[in-house]
Amino acid sequence: MTTTDTDPKSTTEVAVAARSKPPKKSRNVLRGLSGPLIVLLLVLGAWYLVSYAILDPDRRFLMPPPHKVITDGLFGPSAQEMWEALGRTTVVALTGLAIAAAIGITWAVIMSQSRMMENALFPYAVILQCIPILALVPLVGFWFGFGFSARVFVCVLIALFPIVSNTLFGLKSVDRQMRDLFALHHPSRMTVLRKLEFPAALPAIFAGLRISAGLAVVGAIVGDFFFKQGNPGIGILIDNYRSRLQSEELFASIILASLLGVAVFWFFGWLGNRVVGRWYQPT
Repeated sequence: MTTTDTDPKSTTEVAVAARSKPPKKSRNVLRGLSGPLIVLLLVLGAWYLVSYAILDPDRRFLMPPPHKVITDGLFGPSAQEMWEALGRTTVVALTGLAIAAAIGITWAVIMSQSRMMENALFPYAVILQCIPILALVPLVGFWFGFGFSARVFVCVLIALFPIVSNTLFGLKSVDRQMRDLFALHHPSRMTVLRKLEFPAALPAIFAGLRISAGLAVVGAIVGDFFFKQGNPGIGILIDNYRSRLQSEELFASIILASLLGVAVFWFFGWLGNRVVGRWYQPT
């Protein structure tokens, strides 16, 4: 019987080194954040350069410095109405996105069941994507009024196509060998859809939802510009600040609207990773 002697000092040094070395996941997070932070600093530097070195003091309202946007805009007298308007815009965007998701996924499922249905319905999805919103404003006002319903309709119209196209792509991209394996058991069409096609299409569906989430925020703000009845959203405030030359509030409201789009986009990315990230790894 043999024994192996270990040096307590070397064991301690290895343990201390292992504790002092940052985890790999933490290093990856820091590496991922360094790029955006560097770009942010460059943008802020260019912003200050334009505000103080290029613009004259009497024209500085065209691009107020970042600290003025924060102090006078985000935390100024108009801050409360901005946050309230942002909340209303969020409700409009999420409502429109939910309706677009329900319609778009159903539409794609119907088209995936036969080539004839795809040829009959897909051109109209493309047409809806290509219609200019300005051309539909009078009709939308006649049909839905000029308040909440009209803004939601604009969100649905803008956010619908990515969900339809991505869901259809995912449903039709199921591996041929998996289809053959299912065919051996002679399942019904609904069983194939429920147990094979829809689970396989989930990554594409969440990719479409991420795209449509940002578009729904854009649609809510566009709807605010066109339909100004009822409680104001962030788009109405942007238009009001523009007309009053309140540049700090204008920039602050634009930043809030952009952060809303980023937050909704990030949420659906996180949700997609939670749902399909354990078994799906993009190549």
